[in-house]
Amino acid sequence: MTRIAYLVTSAREMTLADGTLHPTGYFAEEALKPYERFVDAGFDVTVLTPDGNPPYADPYGLSWFFHYPDADKDYLASVVRTFAHDVDDIRLTLHQNTELGLAAARRVAALLQASGYTAADAHRIVSAAAKTAWRQDRQFAEVLAEDTSHRLTREQIQHEVDAQRADSQRLSDERHRALQEIPGFQHPVALSSLTDEEMREFDAVFAPGGHGPMVDLSDNPDVGRLLATLHRKHAPIAALCHGPAMLLSAPERADGQWLFDGYRMTSFTDEEEDQTEVGLLGMEWLLDVALKNAGAVFDDGPSAWISHVVVDRNLITGQNPGSTEATADAVIKKIRAPARQAA
Repeated sequence: MTRIAYLVTSAREMTLADGTLHPTGYFAEEALKPYERFVDAGFDVTVLTPDGNPPYADPYGLSWFFHYPDADKDYLASVVRTFAHDVDDIRLTLHQNTELGLAAARRVAALLQASGYTAADAHRIVSAAAKTAWRQDRQFAEVLAEDTSHRLTREQIQHEVDAQRADSQRLSDERHRALQEIPGFQHPVALSSLTDEEMREFDAVFAPGGHGPMVDLSDNPDVGRLLATLHRKHAPIAALCHGPAMLLSAPERADGQWLFDGYRMTSFTDEEEDQTEVGLLGMEWLLDVALKNAGAVFDDGPSAWISHVVVDRNLITGQNPGSTEATADAVIKKIRAPARQAA
C-alpha cells in the first residue's frame, strides 16, 4: 500500500515583524481535503508533526469566508469570469471576494429564477451587479437592490447573503470537527523520532498550508532528512500554500546548491500575503521571496487567489487555498503514473 507522510505544522504562534506573537497553525480546508482524497485513493496516510504535538487549526483559517460551499464557490467563479474577457485583467482581492457578499450570487439567482427569469437571465443580472460591486467596492446586495426592474427587495437579497455566510460558518465548523475526529491529528507521529530507514518506507510527502509551516518546517533538520531521503527515491514531494516553506529545510546537493535549486515551484505569493490578516500586521519574512532567494524558479498563477499547481519532476506545489483539490489530485496522479507506465 502506498504510504503518505502527511507533514503538518504543530506551531500555535508565529512572531510578527514587530516582535509580537500571533496565533497560527494549519488551514483546515487545506489539511482536510487532501487527507480525505488520499484515503479515498486507498493510500495509507500517516500524520506527522515535527515534535509529535497535535497540530492546531489556525483560527483565521476557520473564518467563514474560507469555507464557501462548492455550489456557491463554482457559481461565483462563473460570475467573476464575466468581469473581463481575459483572466489576466481580473484582480479579485480577498477583501472583494469575502466582504462584499458576492458569494450569495447563486442564491440570489435562484430567487430570480423562482420569480420567472431564465437561468441565463438570472446569471446576467447577478453578474452585472457583482461586477459593479467589484469595481466600486460596494455591497452586492446594495447594488442589486438599486435595480428595481427585477422586483427583489433589499431584504430578500440580504437574507440570501446572510444565509450564505451562515452556511459557510457551518461548513467551517464541520471541517474542524472532522479533523478533530481523525486519530492522526490527535496523536501524530513525531518526525524527530523516525530513523532514516523508517523515512524510506514512505512513498511521498505532503505538507498542507497555513502560516504554521513558516515557523517549524522551514528550518528543521528532521524535515531536511525526510526531503533528502524521499528525493533520493524520486518520490513525490508535495506542498500547498505555505507548505512549501518545508522546502527551505532541504540540504545542499553535492555541488553545494540547494536541493531544489532550479526547480519550478509556486507558493502563497507576496500579493496574496499582503491581503491576509497576518500579512497586514507585518511578517518577519515572506515565503515566495525566500524560495526565490534559495534558488527556486518561481511560477505563480496569472492572478491572485486562483487555482495554480506546478509540477517539476518529483516536486508538486500549489499556490493558495484555492489550489487545494488540484494539488491533491496532482499528487495522486504522480503516484499512480509508474503503475500506468508499467501496465
